[in-house]
Amino acid sequence: MQKSDLNLLEPRVQGAGGSLLVLVGFLLIGMAIGNVLAILNLAFFLSIDAGSIVELLNQLNKTPELVPNGWNIMMLLQGTVHFFSYLLPSLLFWFFVERKNLSDFAIREKSDPVIWLLAMLLVLISIPFNSKFIEWNSAMTLPDAWSGVEAWMREKEDQLGVLTKFLTSYTSFSQFLIALFVVVLLPALGEEALFRGIIQRKLFQSWGNIHVAIFVSAAIFSAIHLQFYGFLPRMLLGAVFGYLYYWSGSLWVAVFAHFINNGFILLMVYLYKIKVLAINIEEIKTMPLTTVFLSAVLTFGILYMIRKIGLKQRIVTRN
Repeated sequence: MQKSDLNLLEPRVQGAGGSLLVLVGFLLIGMAIGNVLAILNLAFFLSIDAGSIVELLNQLNKTPELVPNGWNIMMLLQGTVHFFSYLLPSLLFWFFVERKNLSDFAIREKSDPVIWLLAMLLVLISIPFNSKFIEWNSAMTLPDAWSGVEAWMREKEDQLGVLTKFLTSYTSFSQFLIALFVVVLLPALGEEALFRGIIQRKLFQSWGNIHVAIFVSAAIFSAIHLQFYGFLPRMLLGAVFGYLYYWSGSLWVAVFAHFINNGFILLMVYLYKIKVLAINIEEIKTMPLTTVFLSAVLTFGILYMIRKIGLKQRIVTRN
């Protein structure tokens, strides 16, 4: 018997909000364990004491390029913290609190293979369209009364920008593969399992409105990255992943789209670093309006096609 998306995403389930509080507890514990284990890993591999670790972490935040083997250290920290903060708590919650299996993330047992191709095209074609939101969001200013908050936000944004630039400052293929695993695959798995597979479903169960559930979970997804001048485009991207999950019936489609989005950018930066490409995608601040307009038209067109295929598959599943 085929799974029904109406059975798996039945709205107005009592206790859905309460279980989200339990999920928050899992995440907080996971973050604490992840940070402790990351520090213990540093102490073990580098054979340094607690005081030296604090000094090392401060230097990594400010001038990571001056730290010997700083790139490898940052990858170790990123991978450990992300695994224990997102992926592991989500799976433990899913298995032991929800009492579900991995297959239960699926809304339906089958999704049309064409959706996978359309999902990849959607992510790539929407880049110029999304760049306009990046441009608008990065130009955001707050009222004078909030100048202190704005200064803190800018400082945080600049700090994360330095870290991002450092993490992509390599020319080795082996480093590219490590980065592909740590900053692309792990986030695609952990963040989609958490924000789409659990939070989006739980919000829909509580509120009964899939669109509200998708955008609220996307807003939480964007906010948790603490990049205020990229909040809007990341939220819209999260919403796209949410609709891909809902329309395709497969969380793996959302994971795939997330992987393609981050992986494509990482690949373009790597090809620029090894001088295969002459254009650095990270330095492109604005695109021609005609390109943005064409991207927008094609983006909504592909979304319409995915929705149409998903609705058709849903009818077939019910019958």
